[in-house]
Amino acid sequence: MDGEPDIARLARAIGDSTRIRMLNALMEGRALTAKELAYGAGIGPATATSHLRKLENEGLVLVTAQGRHKYFRLASVEVAHLIESLTALAPQPRNATPTAEHPIRAARFCYDHLAGRLGTRLTEALTARGWLAISDKTYTVTRKGESQFAAFDIDLPALRRSRRKFAYRCLDWSERRDHLGGALGAAIAHRLIDLGWIEKSRRSRVITVTNSGRRALAKEFGVSLEHDE
Repeated sequence: MDGEPDIARLARAIGDSTRIRMLNALMEGRALTAKELAYGAGIGPATATSHLRKLENEGLVLVTAQGRHKYFRLASVEVAHLIESLTALAPQPRNATPTAEHPIRAARFCYDHLAGRLGTRLTEALTARGWLAISDKTYTVTRKGESQFAAFDIDLPALRRSRRKFAYRCLDWSERRDHLGGALGAAIAHRLIDLGWIEKSRRSRVITVTNSGRRALAKEFGVSLEHDE
């Protein structure tokens, strides 16, 4: 209908298997060169340039020139949210589905916030402990949460002043439950990195939970990453 967003055009842009592989690679949250994206997608540099131009024209990626290189990243957290939501809905090939014990299911980044069992279980713990309350498609911070997040060195007023969504429910593709997205979700992830509880891989979205992190998560939030049979 006239005046409505052109969803079909967006679908064509992301529906190509090569382009969706590139977008998935950028879900790591790092900026990558065309050569790196070409290698990850299994195509030649010239073909990669054509696909990246399409993604840039449709507002799905941003490009930054630095010296002789151009770096590509997702255009916004909304794009990351879209890719994660599509992944949750997409059918998974039987012979290519990671097992329940695959590291990407245990703990990973969904762009810049926590996902997998780590993300969903920590979100559930924050809700059960009364730090967060569920409100439609978002989370709200309770009165108790205001003080507890402050004690955890999370600057809520600064997060609320940012231009991005504060705290939304993001459907986790592997757990089929919600994890915490938005500015608050990203702040918590970075706080866990600063504390040395988790470490981010340089070449994938997989998160390593350190030994001290496992103990701290269990002690402070009752969170375990052990798979439930």
